[in-house]
Amino acid sequence: MHLRGIVPVQPFRQPVAPGAPILTQTTLSAPPRQKATLRSIAAATGLAVTTVSRALANDPRIAATTRAIVAEAARQQGYVPDRAAQRLRTGRTKVVQLMLNLDHEFLGFTHDLIGGISEALAGTGYSVTIFPDVLQSDRLGSVMQIVQNRLGDGIIFNRTEPFDSRVRYLTEQGFPFACHGRTELTAPHPFVDFDNEAFARAAVKRLVEKGRRHVMMVLPDARYSFAQHLRHGVVSAAREAGIRYELPGDVHLDIPPAETVAWLKRRFAEGDRPDGIVCVGEVSAIGTLAAITDSGLQLGTDLDVVAKRASSIFDLLRPSIDTVFEDLWAAGRSMGEVLLRSMTGEATGDLQVLHSPKLEFL
Repeated sequence: MHLRGIVPVQPFRQPVAPGAPILTQTTLSAPPRQKATLRSIAAATGLAVTTVSRALANDPRIAATTRAIVAEAARQQGYVPDRAAQRLRTGRTKVVQLMLNLDHEFLGFTHDLIGGISEALAGTGYSVTIFPDVLQSDRLGSVMQIVQNRLGDGIIFNRTEPFDSRVRYLTEQGFPFACHGRTELTAPHPFVDFDNEAFARAAVKRLVEKGRRHVMMVLPDARYSFAQHLRHGVVSAAREAGIRYELPGDVHLDIPPAETVAWLKRRFAEGDRPDGIVCVGEVSAIGTLAAITDSGLQLGTDLDVVAKRASSIFDLLRPSIDTVFEDLWAAGRSMGEVLLRSMTGEATGDLQVLHSPKLEFL
């Protein structure tokens, strides 16, 4: 029985000549490609399996031309290393753990840092895994978890503290690492850092050149090493110039930006307000500019701002302000390079990089 107005649809069948084979999904499919192995690459290149293995591991004992031939053969065959087998054979994971806190004073911090690290690790066979670094948690416990469970061959982390327990532990364990920031520990350790003291000095000097006599900086939490460097830079430069300086303890770099803006507006409403502001990052600088506007103050007349930046965001803001550039991509690349050198057992004293600020004053 058929419903009125509805015609049953018959499946379409391609006419088939008598005796012709009937094509099915199975016969139409391409034959499965055999998995590329060290033996298949050795057969294609005419090299020994052990030579292929060492070439793929980028062993410097294998000639560069041979490594290039093997790499091309591996690419053509779609070779993918068996990491599980490699780990059993060598004890290495070919993984670098990046301990990263995602809340930062720069808008593109994560992108630039990871980009620089990846650039340094390109061609080494290492991949980067992000391990969350919660600033208020047991940060040493996270490092111990990576080392004891062998979750990586090296660690990169930032926001160091003057007597950082992570640095001390990794140094004692002989575990390769590179950190973004220095410590005050007596034993030397691998690091890549930005000269925040030089930045603070240059920023204060610039404000003095503009006639400012009372400078202020909202610092990072005092437990971090770079907070001490910034503090020393502001204090020393202000004292040399004979001007006042203000380092408020009620706010710091890691509190929500809206709270900082509200605090600044209250401060600007008081008498004897500062007339020069040094901003440690892009987020704090944008908040400071918002507080200035909301308070009815005029940038360049009532006060001036010098900010540290790591992106081109301030090229799009008006009015323009003086900035100091911190190259986070270069920092990431340096940390990747330092870590690789640390893995080879290079002397720690040679694994310390300090990047200088790039002044961009109007």
